[in-house]
Amino acid sequence: MINIFIADDHALIREGIKKILSTVSDIKLVGETADPYEISEQLGKVNCDILILDLSMPGKDGLDVLKEIKNFSPEIKILIMTMLPEDQFAKRTLKAGASGYLTKESAPDELITAIRRIAAGRKYVSQNLAEKLAQDLEDNSDKPVQDLLSDREFQILKMMASGKSQTDIADELSISVSTVNTYRSRILEKLDLRTTADLIHFAYQNKLIM
Repeated sequence: MINIFIADDHALIREGIKKILSTVSDIKLVGETADPYEISEQLGKVNCDILILDLSMPGKDGLDVLKEIKNFSPEIKILIMTMLPEDQFAKRTLKAGASGYLTKESAPDELITAIRRIAAGRKYVSQNLAEKLAQDLEDNSDKPVQDLLSDREFQILKMMASGKSQTDIADELSISVSTVNTYRSRILEKLDLRTTADLIHFAYQNKLIM
């Protein structure tokens, strides 16, 4: 039996996933939450094989949640299931320890396939993403400019693009405003941009925020 825990702030999405899981006999739901701050605590109370994790839960960055789970419960495999496009986010989450990546537009049978493959100790990505990952191995392959950003820089870019002030970002990440400003300067330099307005335009243009 494959034990599944769902972390997603949308009730309709959780219900949809549960309905899909109920159609098979080898997968069992052991818990769910809409709060990213209680995922670790809830996982400590159940026997979970795979966590289905949304990247866009409010209040806490999905990449931080992923790293936290892998740090405290490395035996739990994580399947990212999100509305965010795989070409912008999948590689970063896989590098951080995720075992698979699905968009919420995926077919129900693809979710079941992904769960079973991950439970067997393998990775799961779409055919389209697999081809892109293979292309990245080629020396002459063009890579998205945002791949130059560290995970923290990428996170702060998304937060700034969503309209959060430097003070809000500093409070949420428990860092100083001056540190946020340093990150902002690095991001602008790496992306060859000049202003925060440029950052916001870049983020929307590249579908980094929904």
